Amino acid sequence: MDKLLKISRIIDSCTELIGRFTSWLVLVMVILGVWNVVGRYLGRITGNNFTSNAYIEAQWYIFDLVFLLGAAYTLKHNEHVRVDIFYSNWQRQRKAFADLLGTIFFLIPFCLIVIIFSWDAIAASWQIRELSSDPGGLPRYPIKAMIIISFILLIFQGISEAIKNLAILLGVTSHRQGRLETQEKDHDAGL
Repeated sequence: MDKLLKISRIIDSCTELIGRFTSWLVLVMVILGVWNVVGRYLGRITGNNFTSNAYIEAQWYIFDLVFLLGAAYTLKHNEHVRVDIFYSNWQRQRKAFADLLGTIFFLIPFCLIVIIFSWDAIAASWQIRELSSDPGGLPRYPIKAMIIISFILLIFQGISEAIKNLAILLGVTSHRQGRLETQEKDHDAGL
């Protein structure tokens, strides 16, 4: 179990790094959005073109990256939307069991299905080097590839969560799990 927990910590570290990088993309997206609005109005006043379809699409692409790359980070921090009428009152072991089953039977299979069914469309996009249909738009194939990358990251984080839940079920404790338990209590208390 110690080796599995070490693997889980490595995955968690990678997810944390990607998540923190992604959080900075939100700022870039907002700045780009503000520029798109300001540039449009300044362009009308001065008669110059300060914005373009490329800037607008870049804002969309950054939003895509935030959403896609942020999924694994959100899972790591247990912040996905959950209808927890029953779950919130369960004890830690029961929650771990439910989460383990959910990861094995729903999360990972769903991610695999998305990867399998999107593969051909993404490969075709790369083959033709798909471009935006808008004048001055950006290439579409790199952002489409992020679908596969994000679901692979989500699978890895799901594996990490499964390992941690298995450790809880087996009664394995470590310093890391103690921190997780504290975070869980803080989260439940609204801190």
